[in-house]
Amino acid sequence: MLKVGIFGLGHLGKIHLQQWKEVEGAEIIGIYDIEHELAKSVGEEHQLKVYSDSTQLIDDADAIDIVSTTSSHHDLAIQTIKKGKHIFIEKPMAATIEQAKEIVNMVNEAGIKCQIGHVERFNPALRALEGKKIDPLFIECHRLAQFNPRGNDVSVVLDLMIHDIDVINSLVKSDLKRIAASGVSVISDTTDIANVRLEFANGCVANITASRISLKQMRKMRIFQKDAYISIDFLKKKTELVTINDDDGKQGLLDFPIELADGKKRKISVDMPKIAEVNAIRLELETFRDAIVNNTNTAVSAEDGFLAMETAHEILKKINQS
Repeated sequence: MLKVGIFGLGHLGKIHLQQWKEVEGAEIIGIYDIEHELAKSVGEEHQLKVYSDSTQLIDDADAIDIVSTTSSHHDLAIQTIKKGKHIFIEKPMAATIEQAKEIVNMVNEAGIKCQIGHVERFNPALRALEGKKIDPLFIECHRLAQFNPRGNDVSVVLDLMIHDIDVINSLVKSDLKRIAASGVSVISDTTDIANVRLEFANGCVANITASRISLKQMRKMRIFQKDAYISIDFLKKKTELVTINDDDGKQGLLDFPIELADGKKRKISVDMPKIAEVNAIRLELETFRDAIVNNTNTAVSAEDGFLAMETAHEILKKINQS
């Protein structure tokens, strides 16, 4: 049985707690929050041991789940790594690039399992594309949210856009060559809306818009590649794959024959992959468990988390310059 300790019992921390209770082969042995009264209340509700000493919880656990405020990630992560315990860190993995780099280096030296909480990687709408050929030439993303005071201690780039940055990095698999970015602060003291253009060494271009002052919610990604168009709705859990193929004479339910200017006959095929009914947070915690139990690589490594953070901070530099 994997013994798990949870740091942070805010909105997302409580969700993690609930999902860990559903993960087979794992047991929450205790919880910790700097606000002791909050921890006490949650502990009583879920009948869990409340630790007043973070070090003691790390000592007693096999793995630590850090879902506390971003500013606390580094110190708690370093404590955990030094004890040789496995670690799950919610995104962004640290408050600064220097802190994130130190975490990556220490994870590699300690030989422990570390997973970063980029939950969109586990969204069933994205996972429905597993096994499909994905070779993007152009990507367009819109991630819009209504204003919520929670999470405004960091820019919308680190709060929302970083999800799309991580997914794009996992799909493009090429070095970033150029960044153009603009953003403004409207309600909070940090950037509330931003638009970014990323150009990769392999020629792929990604346009990303993120806002937390929208009247409606939207989490969409559109991918354009040779002879194919892919639409992913992370919010509605819906995926569409439109491809142009040689006309083999067979007519499917969602096939549309076309004739090109040169007289060549082709067809447009529309595929709507079946979307699995899964809880993305539970799935990411289960893959973390599996990596520990089976001694395999984590699904979203510390290096992946660092790359997303590095890109996000370069974007923030461009915004500040503009």
